[in-house]
Amino acid sequence: MNRLTFFLLAALLFCALSLVSAQHQARTLFVAMERAQSEEKQLDIDWSRLQYQQSSLSKSARIAEAARTQLKMSPALAGRTQYLQGVVLPSTPPDAEQPAEGAAK
Repeated sequence: MNRLTFFLLAALLFCALSLVSAQHQARTLFVAMERAQSEEKQLDIDWSRLQYQQSSLSKSARIAEAARTQLKMSPALAGRTQYLQGVVLPSTPPDAEQPAEGAAK
């Protein structure tokens, strides 16, 4: 009877320690999950803010304003435009076959 009592006491202690360990591990994992969910929410907020900033920065009025103020650019006026004459580009008929690059002639 003494051995059986000692064995049952050892089994009871082992079960109690494993239960405490499992609960601690579960709580640790729960806290880690909560932190990850909080970080996910923050990243979603940052992503939405960045998308809004990108859409506002890509508007043509804002680009034109930045060109005028920061780069000191002005719109092209017909009186200030210079046209070049005498430049002739070689023209080929649209149905003419052109040899592929690297092909031997």
